[in-house]
Amino acid sequence: MGKLFGTDGVRGTANIHPMTAEIALQIGRAAAHICKNKDHRHKIVIGKDTRVSGYMLESALVSGICSMGVDALLIGPMPTPGIAFITRSMRADAGMVISASHNPFQDNGIKIFSRDGFKLPDQVEAQIEDLITTHSIDQLRPTADDIGKAFRIDDANGRYIVFLKDTFPAHLTLDGLKLVIDCGNGAAYKIAPMVFSELGARVVSLGINPDGKNINAGCGSLYPEKLKERVVAEKADIGIAFDGDADRVIFVDHSGRVIDGDRIMAICALAMQRQGTLRKNTVVATVMSNIGLEKAMRRAGINLVRTQVGDRYVVERMRTENYNFGGEQSGHLIFMDHNTTGDGILSALQLLAVIVSEGRSLAELAGVMEVFPQVLINVPVREKTPVEEISSLQRQVLEVEKEMADSGRLLIRYSGTENKLRIMLEGEHFDRIREHAEALAETVRRELG
Repeated sequence: MGKLFGTDGVRGTANIHPMTAEIALQIGRAAAHICKNKDHRHKIVIGKDTRVSGYMLESALVSGICSMGVDALLIGPMPTPGIAFITRSMRADAGMVISASHNPFQDNGIKIFSRDGFKLPDQVEAQIEDLITTHSIDQLRPTADDIGKAFRIDDANGRYIVFLKDTFPAHLTLDGLKLVIDCGNGAAYKIAPMVFSELGARVVSLGINPDGKNINAGCGSLYPEKLKERVVAEKADIGIAFDGDADRVIFVDHSGRVIDGDRIMAICALAMQRQGTLRKNTVVATVMSNIGLEKAMRRAGINLVRTQVGDRYVVERMRTENYNFGGEQSGHLIFMDHNTTGDGILSALQLLAVIVSEGRSLAELAGVMEVFPQVLINVPVREKTPVEEISSLQRQVLEVEKEMADSGRLLIRYSGTENKLRIMLEGEHFDRIREHAEALAETVRRELG
């Protein structure tokens, strides 16, 4: 059958393996079996984004879960972090999210949270796969009143809105701020405008008319062009854009300039340091975060710890070493004092709290970090030979690193999902790092292309 779980759950084209109703039903059965470890009525929360295929997969998951004697609690479209919160709040045994995040509408996915609101560890995902592939629970069929029931939780949105507002300092409001919000026709389309307007902001909303097919379509955090134009046209203070499941966020300042996750991390880390709330004086980022973030943190005496790409690895490092703030350049920001996963709306509220409390514009605050030019080249390869075994490439790498010294950074890694080698360079001079990147790419093509 092949491996089901990737770095962020199961994902693929809807109605094509593995994102079929049949596999969803089996995932529901396997997850329900694993969570039945205590003598009580078990329950699993299910939420989704706005993709048309969500109905099909939701029904299949419910069937699988109920067939194992576990109840399914349906909450409908809701941001991924909201489902993590509801899972904890309702003392559910697990939470499931039907979403392909920033992917186009024809894709979909299934992510699973454990009862504590954190994504399942790799070993539990492997256990689910094993139960499916070995058919070892096929014969388990509760009957009569041992079959599970499905319930719709009608007040889930209200619960999550209250939770989000409670993360914003009680003595502050958003009065006087004009915000343009782009919900990407995704899971935040109802909740996000309500949160910001209830806190006092004047809100202009974009991407709030999902039709099942327009999620992430030329809108949201991946496509901020319309947001930039609208912010300038409306003379708004800030633009905020979410992806399809609203676990990531990017911003636009009053001039229409995009402010990505790295700069938001810099702003919030410095504010937390001033407030004495940055645990161990450390921020967790990935290897893709700009060297400018590293330099800004170093100037402030803040440690920057890097992980491999993926918000789950950021969270793992934060939990292992007891840090409370981290994130990714893409806008996954984790404020562990408030939620267990990246939360776009919550992150926006934390940034807005800094803006309001310090009386400074986003453009001014973003000046704390210089963004170094970055070049990324993806080179198709026929095989993933260990990079350290390619002597000609290693010689070039040493020469480039020697030239850049502390003024730049080179990262070479294979894609986790494709036969590609990614070459990323950062440095002070764009033309020079582009030359280096192209020369390295040519060597890779010659050796592995």
